[in-house]
Amino acid sequence: MSMRVLVTGAKGQLGCDLMDELKKRGLEGIGVDIDEMDITDAAACRRVISETKPDAVIHCAAYTAVDAAEDNEALCRRINGEGTRNVAQACRENDVKLMYISTDYVFNGQGERPWEPDDMREPLNVYGQTKYEGELAVEELVEKYFIVRIAWVFGMAGKNFIKTMLRLGKERGAVSVVADQIGSPTYTYDLARLLVDMIQTDRYGRYHATNEGLCSWYEFACEIFRQAGMDAVRVTPVTSAEYPAKAKRPFNSRMSKEKLTENGFERLPSWQDALGRFLQSL
Repeated sequence: MSMRVLVTGAKGQLGCDLMDELKKRGLEGIGVDIDEMDITDAAACRRVISETKPDAVIHCAAYTAVDAAEDNEALCRRINGEGTRNVAQACRENDVKLMYISTDYVFNGQGERPWEPDDMREPLNVYGQTKYEGELAVEELVEKYFIVRIAWVFGMAGKNFIKTMLRLGKERGAVSVVADQIGSPTYTYDLARLLVDMIQTDRYGRYHATNEGLCSWYEFACEIFRQAGMDAVRVTPVTSAEYPAKAKRPFNSRMSKEKLTENGFERLPSWQDALGRFLQSL
């Protein structure tokens, strides 16, 4: 079926790969970034969505600087909370389905059980709180919605953990990496494929989407250097307490993906496999 999909944040890590994936499938992708549609401007959202008449919106645009958010709460809220409300309101008025890209940071990060899509939300930091407010706006305003929570994302566009590790490994020959936070690294290339599969259906609701398998940031770093042939780099595990950051981070970012399987969606490959493909395309 032919479909028009408007992607917000089209220049970001995930947005770039989504635009490529839509094109690959012969679907029409309309990419907007802050210049084409500032999501904090309700009138702009209304105008662009009513003029372009998409069948669906995939809303990736967000304020994602987690530590900086602690000092810039008003701006972060304006983009992630109110901005998402503006997009949701425009989708409602034009009867357009909406996919909102959210985060594991809406949970409190405690325990060891994988988070289920309908678990209680209790964010730890400003970024998580504002993404939660975005989720609430989507649920309140839109009937046909997907909320897809992602975590530990890496892609070709922009900065990410892998690029940082490779740079520090070359510059310093040694890195210290947090070993007590557990999650699943997720490749935007794989994620884009799944999201385009999903947006073409009406199996609405909350989902979690990450590559398969779990690791700590420390184990992730070790595997990056192993696959990159940089075995000489010394990787030292540290605790979150030894590496304090401005924003509190979740210890547990395990996410249950059973709902994808139940709804007939193909799960993503292992994170190690994704890492290998990412390194090859650098």
